[in-house]
Amino acid sequence: MKAISWNVNGFRAWKEKEGAVDFLLSEDPDYICLQETKAQPEQIQESAAELFPNHPYQYFNSAIKKGYSSTAIFSKHKPLSVSNEIKGLDLALDEGRVITAEFKECYVVTVYTPNSKPDLARVDYRHQEWDVKFLKYLKKLEKKKPVVLCGDLNVAHTEIDLKNPGSNKTTAKNPGNPGFTDKERAGFTNYVTQGFIDTFRHLYPDTIERYSWWSYRFGARANNAGWRIDYFLISDELKERLKDAKIHDDIHGSDHCPISIELQ
Repeated sequence: MKAISWNVNGFRAWKEKEGAVDFLLSEDPDYICLQETKAQPEQIQESAAELFPNHPYQYFNSAIKKGYSSTAIFSKHKPLSVSNEIKGLDLALDEGRVITAEFKECYVVTVYTPNSKPDLARVDYRHQEWDVKFLKYLKKLEKKKPVVLCGDLNVAHTEIDLKNPGSNKTTAKNPGNPGFTDKERAGFTNYVTQGFIDTFRHLYPDTIERYSWWSYRFGARANNAGWRIDYFLISDELKERLKDAKIHDDIHGSDHCPISIELQ
């Protein structure tokens, strides 16, 4: 099984970028999971059907606010069920942030985790509501079958997951920058302690300077001043089946690059 996850930062613009669609076609994964499509289903469906004919099962969760957030899954295989809702997390549906597709052997869940905002206006919501309830939801799914979670989790977990940890972390004088506050990092740690495997870090525990997102400012991508905030997490039950996890940082088309996993 092969899956690719990519925050495309606007599907309609992304699909016109040179090499973006070609990369997915050449990789030909079982599942394509997209975040931040910034589109309603009717703005994607026709072109997606033409672009990805090998992935006829296409599902969308679009934000109520047009041109904002939103997610999609394109699959070669017909799911047993698909859901866009999570009880107690209204943003999952209101902002189009999660799609859960159930297949015979596992759940595939794609997520676009809420950003804490530059002024950290949402950091307490992330810490007290989203991360807690979303993890509870994943563990409930796990009672039935293993989970493959992918997407933009909007957090760099450890200091080797971003270029400049010192200037971004929480200190006595600095509450931290969004994506690297103590609260956000603790939320991710809870996924790991509850049994989910960070696939890239599991296979490459000491690898540095491999990032999945770069700011458009200050030549960040050219200087590889990035953050690893896109992940594939899998249930511990799937750990022995993990064949590879990749960050395709040579692929352009968005401020994020695609990531992938292969399971035997």
